[in-house]
Formats: sequence, C-alpha cells, structure tokens
Amino acid sequence: MNLSDSRTAGQPVRRVSAMEAVLAHLRGAIERGEYAIGDKLPSEAELCRALEVSRPVLREALRALQTMGLTVSRTGKGTFVVASTVEDPTFGDYSASDLLEVRRHVEIPVAGYAARRRTPENLDHLAHLLDRMERETDTTAWVAMDTLFHLAVAEAAQNPVFRRVIEEIRDALARQSAFLNELGGRREQSNREHRAIVEALTDGSEHDAVEAMAHHLDRVETTLTDIVRSPRTDSDLPTEGEPQA
Repeated sequence: MNLSDSRTAGQPVRRVSAMEAVLAHLRGAIERGEYAIGDKLPSEAELCRALEVSRPVLREALRALQTMGLTVSRTGKGTFVVASTVEDPTFGDYSASDLLEVRRHVEIPVAGYAARRRTPENLDHLAHLLDRMERETDTTAWVAMDTLFHLAVAEAAQNPVFRRVIEEIRDALARQSAFLNELGGRREQSNREHRAIVEALTDGSEHDAVEAMAHHLDRVETTLTDIVRSPRTDSDLPTEGEPQA
C-alpha cells in the first residue's frame, strides 16, 4: 500500500500530505477496531514497509495519533492503543479544550487592552512579524513566529502578567499551531486573521481588536473540531490501482 500521495475525495486537484494519508489510515484502523485498546501497533520498520513511506513521515503520523489521544509511546516497548475515538487532543501539558477556554478569557480582552495601549514600537514589531509570517513557507519557522505574534500582542497590552500567562502556554500554543497547520491547512487563513488583528491595533479600535481575536479563536476551534470529528472517507483508502495491504 503506497500512501505517499493520496487524493482527497471530491477534490481531485488537492493532494494530502503523506503524513496525513498515513495518519488517516492508522486512525481509521484504530476506530474500526483493527487495532483494539491495549494492542501494540506494528513496529516502525513494519509500518514503513507496509505503507511504503519514510520513517520521518511515519513518526509525524504517530506523534499526531498521540496528540489525538489514541495512542501512547512507551520507551523501548512501542506504541500502544489507549482509545478508539478522538475526544480532546492534548498539546504538551494541556488539553485542547482547556487551552482554548483560557485563551478566550485571556487573549480576547488582551487584544482590547493592546488596541488602547500599544506603542509605535509594538506596532512596528507586530507588522514586521506579520510580514515575515506571510512570506514564510517553512511550517516549523512559521509556528515559531506564530507564538511570537501572540506574545507580542500580550506585550502591547502593557501588563507583564498577560505576557507571563502566554509564556506559560507557549509550548502548548506551538504544538497546537503545528497540529492545525499539518492537518487543517490553517497557515494562510491564520495569516489573514492575524492581519485583521494588527489592523485593529493600528487603528486603536478596542472593539475591532476584540472581534478580530475572537474570530481568530473561533476559527481555531472550528478547525480542531473538524479534525477531531473527521469521518473516515474513501480518501483514506489506496487510490484506484494501488494494491491493498
């Protein structure tokens, strides 16, 4: 079975990444009960041979399975299934639902304060970051700047406690951002949402800044929900003419 280049059903011109195809295949197998709770997944070498993908691609998919809460990795023993359905992904020390709840209570009002208190230096820093993000094509580099962007908004609010809160969840934000970009194709949309936030801050509009941040977090939640609830489709199967595993 070659999952290195799979098509999305109904959208023949769009191709999902090899990692997405592998993840969909393994997630589908777990959800169908082919790998039951407590089962150990085949070794990386076996999965690479069966799915005809590289080890880095497979490892990315295995990490995504763990983030989704379907598996755990035990050093020296392998990867084991611990759940049959995805309920609440975990990013570092925090679940997606806990992280989003805190972000709504912190980052939305922070955007409002930032609109009222930002300095020319804050705006220059945010504009520079945004320009770099809109040009960046490497996901890892973009994710790093994404967390810096949210820190910069907190700094513009001129309250060190806000920055400290964002610093505390910074690793989780980065993990969530990488997850959403890999599986939800969020980068371009997120850039547009960030642009709206910066424009509101530049205008000094507390209302628009709050609305822009709220919209940004709404889209984050929608994408997460789509990934968690994503049903198994024909796109998870080998394309026509490919051998079955």
